[in-house]
Amino acid sequence: MSFGQGGPPSQWDPWKPHSQQEPWNSGGGSQTPDWAALAEASEARNRRRRLLMIGGGALATVAIGAAVAVAVVSADGGDPAAKQPSSQLPATAGLPSSPAAPSFEPTSAPPPLDPKDFIASKKKDKAPLSPQTLFPGTQLTMGDTVYKKGPTADTTNCASAAERTLPKILTDNDCTRLIRVTYTKDGVAVTVGVAVFDTEAQATRAKEQADQKSIVRALSGGGVKAFCSGAVCRSTTNAYGRYAYFTLAGFTNGKDVTTKDTAVFATGDDLAEFTFRQIRRRGEAQASAAANE
Repeated sequence: MSFGQGGPPSQWDPWKPHSQQEPWNSGGGSQTPDWAALAEASEARNRRRRLLMIGGGALATVAIGAAVAVAVVSADGGDPAAKQPSSQLPATAGLPSSPAAPSFEPTSAPPPLDPKDFIASKKKDKAPLSPQTLFPGTQLTMGDTVYKKGPTADTTNCASAAERTLPKILTDNDCTRLIRVTYTKDGVAVTVGVAVFDTEAQATRAKEQADQKSIVRALSGGGVKAFCSGAVCRSTTNAYGRYAYFTLAGFTNGKDVTTKDTAVFATGDDLAEFTFRQIRRRGEAQASAAANE
C-alpha cells in the first residue's frame, strides 16, 4: 500500500514549532516518519532538560545561600545594641565588675612593751647585774673624749660606800646594793656610784632626799690616786627606775674644784649620761626579750 509518490520526503525539524513543520505528505511525498530523526530530536530535548535542571539547582543553591546570609544579617540587625555606635554603648562603670576582694577586720598589734617597766622593780628586773655589765671594757668613749677605766667595787652594805648625809638616806630607803667605778683623764677623776633598790619609788625618794652633802665615796687604787678626800669636788645625783646614781669628780692632785674648771664638770656630766644610758639599756634588752617569747 502506497501513501504517495513524487519528491523527496519532508524533513522534521525538532527545534521548530509544530505550526512551522512541513507536512509529512507535502509534495505528495511519503508520509512515513523519519524515526532516526525523531529519536535524535528526543535525545536533544532530554539533554537540554538535564542542563536546565542542573542550572536551576545551582541557582537554587545560590538563592538558599543568599537567604541564609540575609537571615544572618537580619538576625544581627535585630539586636538594638549592634546598631548603636560605640559611643552609645554603656561605659565601663555600667558594666558588671569583678567580685570585690574579701575584707577583713583590722587587727591592732599589742602596744610595745615599756622598757622602764622592766627596771622599775625587782620582780621584773631579772637581768644579770655587776660592775662589768654596767661598765664594760677598759675605757669609755663619749664623743671625742676617751676615759680610762680604773677600779670597781660592789657591796650590799650601801652606807659603807657613801659619805656625809648619803649613808642615812640609802639606809632609810632600803638600798640593797651599791656598785662603784672610777674613770680618769688628764688628772681628773670621777667615781660613779649606782645604788640599787627594790622599787622605783624607793630610788626616787632617795634622790629627792639627797642634798649637796650627799656624796658617794671616791674610789681609788689600781693606779688611781686618792682624790676628793679633803678637797672640794663636784657631785651630781639622779635616779631612773629602781636605780639612784651619783657622781663625784675632782682633781687627782688634791686641788679644789671651782666653777671655772669646765673639764671636771664635763667629766662628771659624761659619766652621769653614760650611767643613765646603761640603766636604760637594761630595760630595753629585757623588754625586747619578753616581746620575742
